[in-house]
Amino acid sequence: MTHDLPASVDDTLTLLNEERYLADRPLATVLYLALRQGRPLFLEGEAGVGKTEVARVLAAALGRRLIRLQCYEGLDLASAVYEWNYPRQMLEIRLAEAAGARDSGRIAQDIFDPRFLIERPLLQALSPQEGGPPVLLIDELDRTDEPFEAFLLELLSDYQVSVPELGTIKAPAPPIAIVTSNRTREVHDALKRRCFYHWVGYPDGARERAILTAKAPHVGAALSAEVVAFVQRLRNHDLYKLPGIAETLDWADALTQLDKVTLDGEAIDSTLGVLLKYQDDIAKIEGSEAARLLGDVKREMAGRRPL
Repeated sequence: MTHDLPASVDDTLTLLNEERYLADRPLATVLYLALRQGRPLFLEGEAGVGKTEVARVLAAALGRRLIRLQCYEGLDLASAVYEWNYPRQMLEIRLAEAAGARDSGRIAQDIFDPRFLIERPLLQALSPQEGGPPVLLIDELDRTDEPFEAFLLELLSDYQVSVPELGTIKAPAPPIAIVTSNRTREVHDALKRRCFYHWVGYPDGARERAILTAKAPHVGAALSAEVVAFVQRLRNHDLYKLPGIAETLDWADALTQLDKVTLDGEAIDSTLGVLLKYQDDIAKIEGSEAARLLGDVKREMAGRRPL
């Protein structure tokens, strides 16, 4: 079932909250404006802070199809836009020849027919969809190279692509485009200017606690509070990869699977691989530093308890 676009920033916040995405007001504001003005939204930030989830939640909330293009180094038009189904074309040629067809021009015209076209994510997003224009997620654009980025700039400007054998294919209505980047390299200013921009940062303690409660209600209140307090302190360290919200959720769930109701030193040291993804970071935290952080957390929790 499809739904209308939100009519205000407050409606946008409500829409996201109903799908258990607890956005702050600046993100809801720029998302609302992008939806109302039909502009792509460029979300940049560290991995694991919820950029991709915005597109997933938006598609679910609006009842639209989600089309995802996962970017990677060497991504080309054949993988991102379209390619011809060569085996089926060859079969069509063999069948035509077997039937006695001799007009090569007619055969060539027949094999370059839309039924032989394999639509990849970007072309799918330009095609009519049941329920209205889809949500197009172009994920981790910073992993691609500059030529593809230049092509994408053109597509996001006119929402059309040219297929030499068929002509120009234009979207009847522009898709809702969400572009994400982990900032492993700088994306060209021209593409950013085409989009509305928002930096998605790490949440503060109160919002991260609310996210954990919404996404993992099975985690006990005491453990949830200590996990968030520990992660918040951990993000002040000079680590190669700071834990994102996704890692907080994974860690809380892992501790629950181990039947932990509060944090202790042994549990932290044995599960740091859930929270941190690089050995150098784990070595820097485990042992005495983890114990120190845990002590700070316990003192903070004790200070919150009523006398």
